Amino acid sequence: MLESLFTTTVSETITIGGTITIILSALAFGLLISIVYMKTNKKDEYSQSFVVTMIMLPAIIAMIILLVGSNIARAFSLAGAFSLIRFRSAPGDSKDIAYVFFTLGVGLACGMGYIAYAALFAIILCMVMIVLYYTKFGISKNTPMRIKITIPEDMSYQGVFDEIFDQFTTSCKLVKIKTTDFGSLFELAYDVNLIENVDTKELIDRLRCKNGNLSVALLIKETKGEKL
Repeated sequence: MLESLFTTTVSETITIGGTITIILSALAFGLLISIVYMKTNKKDEYSQSFVVTMIMLPAIIAMIILLVGSNIARAFSLAGAFSLIRFRSAPGDSKDIAYVFFTLGVGLACGMGYIAYAALFAIILCMVMIVLYYTKFGISKNTPMRIKITIPEDMSYQGVFDEIFDQFTTSCKLVKIKTTDFGSLFELAYDVNLIENVDTKELIDRLRCKNGNLSVALLIKETKGEKL
């Protein structure tokens, strides 16, 4: 009985019972994946529409595979229809894209009739995502940030803040220089990695002592493509 679950494929004749089983299985797997996604993104913002899409996507893919079957003409017609679709938005980061491929793989397995394989794939990968989340795998101990420092026009900025950055950061790179206030001031932008548990107030105070008490901005460096 168990072996048949792993060897059954979709036949040429589509039955109502088989179709309902495939769709419900795909929806259940999509719901499981979306729950894991929400649980592992508690600290980050996520879109409700993206979560709902992950529930629907396996069932949609499964139904498409079920209808196309081994009919080559249907497959080419479907490819032509999908070539007209343009996505209005893209997933936020690489992890979101991985979840999209995850749901596509589950839906594909369900549509081909390999429901047990789809369940095995979904359960194992969901467990992996949960373990990686709770072990904080790949999370850097350093905090990537951007520091914007305003200095007077007549101040030489070459290496003037190096001593401070050596004390408070593990790495520092000057990435942008521009004039402000009609050319009377310069604004320097540094990409830095702060050391663990750094006192940011002390860092800002030290920088203000160097730049004549002008503006200092400490910004969290974006990781999803937004410009600072």
